[in-house]
Amino acid sequence: MPTEPLPDESPRTLKTVERTAKIINALETLDGGGVTELADSLDMSKSSVYHYLATLRQEEFVVKNGDEYELGLQLLLVGEYVRNHNLLYRYGREEVEELADETGEYANLFTEEHGKGINLYKARGSDAVGTGYQTDKLQQPDDLHCTATGKAILAFLSDERVHKILDQHGLPRRTDSTITDRDTLFDRLETVQERGYAYNDGEEVEGLRAVGAPVIDRDGNVLGSLSVAGPTSRMKGERFSEELPELVQRTANVIEVNINMATHDTDPTHRG
Repeated sequence: MPTEPLPDESPRTLKTVERTAKIINALETLDGGGVTELADSLDMSKSSVYHYLATLRQEEFVVKNGDEYELGLQLLLVGEYVRNHNLLYRYGREEVEELADETGEYANLFTEEHGKGINLYKARGSDAVGTGYQTDKLQQPDDLHCTATGKAILAFLSDERVHKILDQHGLPRRTDSTITDRDTLFDRLETVQERGYAYNDGEEVEGLRAVGAPVIDRDGNVLGSLSVAGPTSRMKGERFSEELPELVQRTANVIEVNINMATHDTDPTHRG
C-alpha cells in the first residue's frame, strides 16, 4: 500500500514512547551499550534509562550481557512479520532473484516510507560487487534523490509530496555527481516519468551505476521500485542505455501483474 503523506503538523506524542524509541535507536547506533553510555548519549538520567531498559527486557526487545544491553531477536521477528506482509516483497522477491541471476549484478527491491527509502530485499548475482555495503543498506534508510530506485519512486509521486520530502530530508551530497539542486532534480524526475526508468550514475557511490524502474498498482499508486546496480566497467554502452532499462521495466511489469492478480480476487470493486 502507498504510504501516508508526511504530516503538515506533528500530532501530540507520548514522551514515554518517544524515549523508548530513542533508546532502541541508540542501542542500534552504539551497537549496544551500558546504562551510563546510553544516559550520556541521550541526555537522560541513569535511573530513567535503567527503568526503560528493564521494561524492554521484560518485553524481550532487549537482552543484557554482563553490563551491556543489546537489541534482542524479538525485533527480528517483528521485522520479518512487517516485511512478509508487504505486497511488494511478497510478489517481487522471486522476480528480483531472477533479475540478479540474469544480470550477474545486485538486484534491489525498494520502497518508501516517511520520506526515506527502505531496502526490502537484495539478491546477489554471480559477478556482484560490494556485498558489505549492500548488506549495510538493508539496515538503514536511504535518501531518495541519489539512487535509481529512489528517483523511480519520486518521479511518480505528486510534486507536493516530493517538496515535503525534500523539505524534511534535504538533498545531501553523496558524491560530486549527486543532484543537490531542487530544480535540477525535478527536471530529472520529469524525464524519468516520461521514459519509465531512472539512472544512478555515480550519484550514491563513485564508480557505481544503477538502473531502476517503479512498481505501480492498478490505481496508479507507486508501491516501490527495483533496480540493477554494478560497477561502471560493466554498466556502460548498450547494456546500460538499452538492455538493462528494458529488463528492469519488464521485471517491474511482471511484479505489477502478480500484485494486481493477487489483489483482484479480494477486492470486490475490481471483479468482472
